[in-house]
Amino acid sequence: MVALFRRLRPIAALVASLVLLSPARAEQQDITAAARSVVRVALVATNGADAYFVGHGSGIAIAPDKVLTNAHVVELAREEKDLVIGVIPSEGKKSYGGRIIAYSPGNDLALIQLEEGSLPVATFYAGAVDDGQHVTAIGYPGTVDRAQGLSLKQLVEPLGTVKTSGSISSGRSSQSFDTILHTAPLAAGNSGGPLVDDCGRVLGVNSFGSISDGNDAEFGFAVSWREVASFLRQAGVSSLHTVVACRTMAEADAAEASITQRESQLTEQNDRAAADKREQALQQARDTAERDVISGRENAMAGAAVLLALAVLGLGAGGLFYSQGREKRATWFIAGGGILLMGALGLFVFKPSFASIDERVKLPEDQSVVSNKAFAWAGDNICRIDLNRSRLTVSQPNDVGLNWAEGGCVNGDTQYQATGTTWQRAHVPDEGNYVSRSEFDPATGLLRVQRWLPDGDTMDKARALLKDGPIKGCSSDSTMLTRFATLQSDLAALLPPQPNERLVYHCQKGRLAPADPAP
Repeated sequence: MVALFRRLRPIAALVASLVLLSPARAEQQDITAAARSVVRVALVATNGADAYFVGHGSGIAIAPDKVLTNAHVVELAREEKDLVIGVIPSEGKKSYGGRIIAYSPGNDLALIQLEEGSLPVATFYAGAVDDGQHVTAIGYPGTVDRAQGLSLKQLVEPLGTVKTSGSISSGRSSQSFDTILHTAPLAAGNSGGPLVDDCGRVLGVNSFGSISDGNDAEFGFAVSWREVASFLRQAGVSSLHTVVACRTMAEADAAEASITQRESQLTEQNDRAAADKREQALQQARDTAERDVISGRENAMAGAAVLLALAVLGLGAGGLFYSQGREKRATWFIAGGGILLMGALGLFVFKPSFASIDERVKLPEDQSVVSNKAFAWAGDNICRIDLNRSRLTVSQPNDVGLNWAEGGCVNGDTQYQATGTTWQRAHVPDEGNYVSRSEFDPATGLLRVQRWLPDGDTMDKARALLKDGPIKGCSSDSTMLTRFATLQSDLAALLPPQPNERLVYHCQKGRLAPADPAP
């Protein structure tokens, strides 16, 4: 496969280039996860019962049954009918045959359809690439294969990839098609493999390297996302891609800690402001109540004085009429005077007391309690992604719709388990290569979803935990809830402490039809 080896000039010291890897700059588990989508694309000549290894390149799974590679990697297979294409994943025990379904030498891209099998799918980064940005090239450089002395049998069996590090070098592109210039060392066999960022998203497809006389620095050229997107669109094939900027988990933790601190300070300020406002309202209510009491007492005293004066006049008139022998009229005036006297005494005795002031200022205190109600989580919720708190690598930043019911049932078919003051759930999908743990805090409406992208063996072990079948539906049955708790504990033992992704949502009352299953 002479044409392929001309494209990528072997580097003199690949082992030295491996030293350039910088785990401190990248999340190594994200690079490792990205490598699971990388395959070896081998060309094998058949002649009856004999088979001969002609050459190889690398490829990227853009769908479970489709692999993207360089056109020059598979061009001989289009010309020579006795050549077959083998797709060898980086893990597992099987290799697969493939056939070309799209071919574009103009931008050095080709698409291979697998005859069987399913592969982990890569995610592309569709945003802008920064000058000087750290990158990693993943693939199968032939120099390493030769140094290890691999046989033909070993070359067509699943084998781990090789990773080399570098950085984006200016915005210069090739004249033939749009490319990304970088310094990650490449060798023959890297063709068709991905150039990824520190979150493991594919920035481009490595195509060729610069020519060096041994003294100059070597550079690589990767076919850009713009070229890839156009090629896949013309081929009628969709791909996973994102525009969410890459950040480390440490950066996400620091950002969340800063946000939490600001929210705590804001809460304290709001609490102080609310307390001040409440105190002002209470003082105002007390002042008002005091004025009302004083006014009521003054009015009662004035009323009592008036009634007392009238009572004295009535009694005096009654006495006068009685002395004149006008007894009937005297009786009416004396009775009226007595009633007025009793009224005056009543107003004086039952006038508002100062002790009643406290009773009149309880209303604002009752109202302040109502204003501190917790989030009303039951029913329809729209949960919106908070990118400032989250770290996304391959997932889409989509909002989700959840309907919460008493007992932790979501959307009528997904059961969460009460753990302390939160609802929790572990999830291993039937399809897909991730494990997730979700936690919902009904007091605040905060939903946190952590996702791991483990290797194939770990995924097999995770699925083995569901030997009785996936946990589906909602139930308050104690046996099922025990299965939930056991699954969460067993998964925690399988997974590393740090997830690949953390998605944080703020849930609010509202309706949004969920496009995906509940997190």
